[in-house]
Parts: sequence; C-alpha cells; structure tokens
Amino acid sequence: MAAGFKTAEPLEYHRSFLKENCRPDGRELVEFRTTTLNIGSISTADGSALVKIGNTTVICGIKMELANPSVEAPNKGYIVPNVDLPPLCSSGFRPGAPGEQAQAASQFIADIIESSEVVKTEDLCIERGKLCWVLYCDLMCLDYDGNLLDTCVIALLAALKNAQLPEVTLNAETSLPEVDLKKRKPLQIHRHPLASSFCVFDNSILIVDPTGEEERLSTAQLTVVTDEDGRLCSVHKPGGTSLSGERLQECISRAQVRHREIRKLIDKVAQSVTSRK
Repeated sequence: MAAGFKTAEPLEYHRSFLKENCRPDGRELVEFRTTTLNIGSISTADGSALVKIGNTTVICGIKMELANPSVEAPNKGYIVPNVDLPPLCSSGFRPGAPGEQAQAASQFIADIIESSEVVKTEDLCIERGKLCWVLYCDLMCLDYDGNLLDTCVIALLAALKNAQLPEVTLNAETSLPEVDLKKRKPLQIHRHPLASSFCVFDNSILIVDPTGEEERLSTAQLTVVTDEDGRLCSVHKPGGTSLSGERLQECISRAQVRHREIRKLIDKVAQSVTSRK
C-alpha cells in the first residue's frame, strides 16, 4: 500500500512524513546521512579519496603534470577540477558529453577552489614564467542519490590533503625539468572549505542533506560553503523559491556545525593513513 502511494503521489507521500517532522528514510529534518571517508584509495593517483554520504559515492583522483605558466600569471600554476556523472551512477544520466548538472558541479568546485584559496596557485609555481604544476582533480560519481556537491567538496579536500608534490629542478645546461619522485612534500592547504546542502519543501520546510528524490520534489535547493573560521566562502542557489534572511542564517549556522564534524572526520582518517605509512 505504502509503495503504491509513494509511486502514485510521491510529493504527498513525502508531505505525510514532513508533517510529523521526519523523512521517509527515518531521519529528522536536520539530520545528515552517515558520512564515510577513505583516503589514498587510488594507488596510481598523486592524491585520492573516496567519500560516501548515504548512498551517494564520489571518488576523487589527482594527477600532477608539468606545464608552462600563463603569460598573465607567470608565478602561478593551475588547478583543473572536473566532475563526471557517468550512466553507471544513475539511470538519470546518459553517455556522451557532460550534461548540465556535471558542468554546473565542475564550475561550482572551480569557484570554491578560487574563492577559498584552499591551495594557493603561487605554491604550484616551480620557476617563474618557465615551469609550474597543473593539478587535474577528477571527481567521478559512482552512485548518485542526491547531495552531489557536499560529497564532491569533501572528496576534493581529502584528496588534496593526500597529495604530495615531487621535487623538481631545472637543469642549468639543458633547461629541462628533472623530477625526483623519491623526494616529495605535501601540498600546503591554506583553507578548508566544506559544503552543506539544503532543500526547501512547499516553500517553507527546510531539510538538510537531501536524497535524489527529495531534490526532485523540492521547491528550492541551496548549498552553503564555509571554512574553518566560520567564514562564508560561497552560497550556491540554482533558482527555485526565495529564502528569507532568517532562513539563510539558519542554513549558515547549520553549515558551520557540519563543517566541524566533517573536518574532524578528515583529520582522523588522514592521521590514520599517515601512521600506516
């Protein structure tokens, strides 16, 4: 009976739970799903992390390449993020060129990297105007069940903390780079941006960490990014109904609490990886 109601009237089905201040999966409105993290999961990458929020699973692999700095920024390297939503993660995605959601997610990650200065691109310069590092940060969704952005941001930050730069010198005679893979140093992480996503139902009911179905049925979605000082790095709201200043402040406060929880998780897992080496 309940399954038939859910299929025929999904919105009414969700409303029947929201009236009781809970959700179909048993969570309270402001309760996040279980978050798990594995760091260094890809041995062939220069830094990697696997993150699960509920069923949503994202793996991030970082590859480093040498390149020439741009003429406009001769003392800077590059960070190039790319979010991939392949058909294997959900029947809602098709093979071929990246869809609108994947492109929007890639841009969102690029904006966070720039606005928060998680890694300063000056740190990626080896020789001004001659040589720098490019960090290709590939984020692939393995299972999609809502809240892609939070999962991607955690995976990116954990993978960056796992990445190590090899020592590079320019040969004075040949001007060619010489890479010493045995001598590596960790990337310097300057800020720790983390995201918290919310959905609004019927223009008034606020829930955190939405599932895929909750995202589809909601009237608005919002992602708040904060750093370790509680500073607001960015607010991402792709259309939908407007939010009052009071509601927005509530989201920011919840995001700051969530930030502390996830930061503890990242530090704990990163520490256990370091102690195993």
